[in-house]
Amino acid sequence: MSDSLLEAISESRCFGGAQRRYRHRSSVLGCSMHVSVFLPPQALAGARVPALYWLSGLTCTDETMVQKAGAQRLAAALGLALVAPDTSPRGEGVPDDPDGAWDFGLGAGFYLNASEAPWATHYRMHDYVVAELPALLESALPLNERRGVSGHSMGGHGALICALRNPGRYRSVSAFAPIAQPSTCPWGEKAFSRYLGPERGSWAAWEACSLIAQASERLPILVDQGSADPFLDQQLKPDQLRSAAAAAGHPLELRLQPGYDHSYFFIASFIDDHLRHHAAALLA
Repeated sequence: MSDSLLEAISESRCFGGAQRRYRHRSSVLGCSMHVSVFLPPQALAGARVPALYWLSGLTCTDETMVQKAGAQRLAAALGLALVAPDTSPRGEGVPDDPDGAWDFGLGAGFYLNASEAPWATHYRMHDYVVAELPALLESALPLNERRGVSGHSMGGHGALICALRNPGRYRSVSAFAPIAQPSTCPWGEKAFSRYLGPERGSWAAWEACSLIAQASERLPILVDQGSADPFLDQQLKPDQLRSAAAAAGHPLELRLQPGYDHSYFFIASFIDDHLRHHAAALLA
């Protein structure tokens, strides 16, 4: 399979557009990857449209959001493509957690570039999501260079660091229940210590609360967080993001949604607000 080839796996018509799934070879990750793409009717009619990249959370795949969030109806009306990458490299030769844990390894790439063996060879999800995948899709599909980025939980962390580390790359950013400061929560400490090594000084380059203090671009951030999320206090810690944004003068709308949990029922309830947030920047 050529590094530049998108192999179509499936297509289903959806609200006048097309929900597609592709496979391709990633030279950055050293393996084959799947990606799900929703093309709105405007794209099928010949227009080049902006894309919202959605980064999913722990244990999810490229199919999770497109099957559960209910985002296609409004995306079709607005003229936004939806791009959902997988959450880690996969396949023969890609290392996994030796104990088979769900919060590290396959399905848990954390959208960073690993520096430690054996992870560094394949676990370079940041470069894949930010550079390799958009270049491939924009050359092969009717997508223009206007990009937004969003995500959930681990993927919310990923969306924030993608935008904060790459000024000018995205026009909009949002997140659902992001892991705000991985260095201070069990999920993040486990992943960062293995992917990046034990020296905590290197971790700051991969967490939003540290990056926001030095951000050269001030994209307004929209974050939704459920008050009944079982991971709220131990893993997500949105107040740390609020404090970091306030200290840096970075525009942040952090909405605590009463009674909502960590599930895609929560995401489906507020996804339209996020689509409109991105559309305001991507379609301006």
